[in-house]
Amino acid sequence: MTSRLVPPAGPQRVLALAQLANSIGDGAYYVTSALCFTHVIGLDPARVGLGLTLAWAVGSLAGVPLGRVADRRGARGTAVLLASGTGLAVGSFLVVRGFVPFVLAACAYATAQSGLAAARQALLARLVPAGERTGLLAHLQATLNAGLAVGAGLGGLALQAGTRGAYLGVFALDAVSFLVCAGVLLAGVPRVGTGDGQGRGRDRDKLGVLRDRSYVVVALLNTVLLLRMPLLSLGLPLWIAERTAAPTWVVSGLFVLNTGGVMAFQVRTARGITGLASAARAVRRSGWVMLGACGAFALSAGASPWVAVGVLVLGSVLQVVAEMGQSAGAWQMSFELAPGDRVGEYQGFFGTGVTVARTLGPLVLTSLLVGWGPLGWLVLGGATVAASYAMGPAARRAAGRVGEGVGAAPVVVS
Repeated sequence: MTSRLVPPAGPQRVLALAQLANSIGDGAYYVTSALCFTHVIGLDPARVGLGLTLAWAVGSLAGVPLGRVADRRGARGTAVLLASGTGLAVGSFLVVRGFVPFVLAACAYATAQSGLAAARQALLARLVPAGERTGLLAHLQATLNAGLAVGAGLGGLALQAGTRGAYLGVFALDAVSFLVCAGVLLAGVPRVGTGDGQGRGRDRDKLGVLRDRSYVVVALLNTVLLLRMPLLSLGLPLWIAERTAAPTWVVSGLFVLNTGGVMAFQVRTARGITGLASAARAVRRSGWVMLGACGAFALSAGASPWVAVGVLVLGSVLQVVAEMGQSAGAWQMSFELAPGDRVGEYQGFFGTGVTVARTLGPLVLTSLLVGWGPLGWLVLGGATVAASYAMGPAARRAAGRVGEGVGAAPVVVS
């Protein structure tokens, strides 16, 4: 298990340690933030939802320009500054009171988080040869899940205490975790070059990556596949509570199953993905597996309690298999199709798919699953298959215009 979580020594391991540090804080934040915003800051749930939606809308717009900054000014320095900024933004929740300060703090947090994701990807691209990036991303994903699990346990202690001090302690922990992340990156990662200069003329184009229509299509199709992201936190809990006879505690078991599956098998899943062809095959397979998962979830409606539990577990196993395959294939495509000197900018745009999925996913999933019932699962599965099959041709078209800068060898400045 350790080898699946810990990448080889050197910059790769430092990136994993930085990921682990802030993911522990994030895990605690995720399970407690909603109650802290309502019980400590004193906002009603509707205002919390509105504020976070506005914040992530702003954050989704920040990924590309901040990724461009990482390409131009240096990925390590940009990542360190944005990790520090994220920590300060989380720390500001300790003192803000009222809706407007909350929205401003949330916008700062979402902006820094979105930019940090793009800067990290740019840093990874400069440090790691092209053939090793998907494998390292698999390690980082497993590390992320491990950290989230630990953090969620700490957040659970705060929930059990239920005091103002416990909630504020979680925010302090998350803020410190990002500052630790910044320190790890600063101390353990060498400075890296800012590119070979081939894209400087194109960088003056304000539209940037948006002019690369073939890459935009790949990113949009990936966003469709990411609509399954709120399944564990929203879609399945609502489905289980309203459409099945299964006990509601099974929701937590399915979450543990998903987290443990990614920790144990994400690295192994990514090993065979080394180019666009293998990435496209992985994404196609994941579409069919996800369709199978949706079919299993649909069958849980109307079944006896324990039959429903068994079918839900089967569906969750298929869902995590699909998730790991889709993630690994998408990682490979997102790097291989990006010009080598503009990885931060392109990753910033590709990463907006996560924000869009988190924003639109709850609406889509509740409409399909709660509103349409079993038919909604089949529609979701069919859309996933269609998008997964379209990814391959879209990626081939995008590959036709990629210049020599893609997959450039890492440049380390001592």
